[in-house]
Amino acid sequence: MLLVKLSALLLLTGSLVACTTTDRLANVGKAPVLTAIEDPTTVAGYQPVRMPMPEAIADTYQANSLYRTSARGFFKDERAHRIGDILTIVVTINDSAQIDNATNSSRSATNSAGMGGILGTAIKDVSAGAIDPSAAVDFTSGMANKGAGSVNRSESLETSVAAVVTQILPNGNLVIEGRQEVRVNFEVRDLIVTGIVRPSDIRANNTIPSAKIAEARISYGGRGQITDVQQPRYGQQVMDAILPF
Repeated sequence: MLLVKLSALLLLTGSLVACTTTDRLANVGKAPVLTAIEDPTTVAGYQPVRMPMPEAIADTYQANSLYRTSARGFFKDERAHRIGDILTIVVTINDSAQIDNATNSSRSATNSAGMGGILGTAIKDVSAGAIDPSAAVDFTSGMANKGAGSVNRSESLETSVAAVVTQILPNGNLVIEGRQEVRVNFEVRDLIVTGIVRPSDIRANNTIPSAKIAEARISYGGRGQITDVQQPRYGQQVMDAILPF
């Protein structure tokens, strides 16, 4: 059974490598192709966001008044607030963490027991002096444990990306998604930002900092010749996945 599974895995891996190799050979000397612009809601795997929401409050108007309860002001608001509107996300990530933990514990114990009197004398006579009744039972135990661990991480990213409003939740919050691709020679840099924002957090210049995005998902990476060189070969990845040691 194990041999059959390994054979199937090797066959699948060989097919994947052959397909990937054919694609790479067909694109030798060509720059990576940029992804076509598409509607994010039609992409496979897209799931509308559903979260617990408060009861909707209907707009109310006062007699002889231009004000309504959902209005942000008396003048037109240029900030994104409808599906299809665009806003700029200012991505700023500057995280650092330093953690250093150490533990050191030890324990030792010694227990002894002896017998005297008639019983001790009898045991000594029977064993011909081989057993000392004063130390008939003697236990010694010890334990030592020492551990150490440390974390030193630093991440920094500053960039901007335009995002599109893809959904409006019942409480008025906006679901946004922004994608950006930049190609330099034979390397493409990908930036993807998705999440939920409050309209009130959008600045007057129609920008919002990434720290104000709830359920934020930020992906920053690349693809191309440099990325391919940095990745382990498929054979090595397969061996790393199946080898138990």
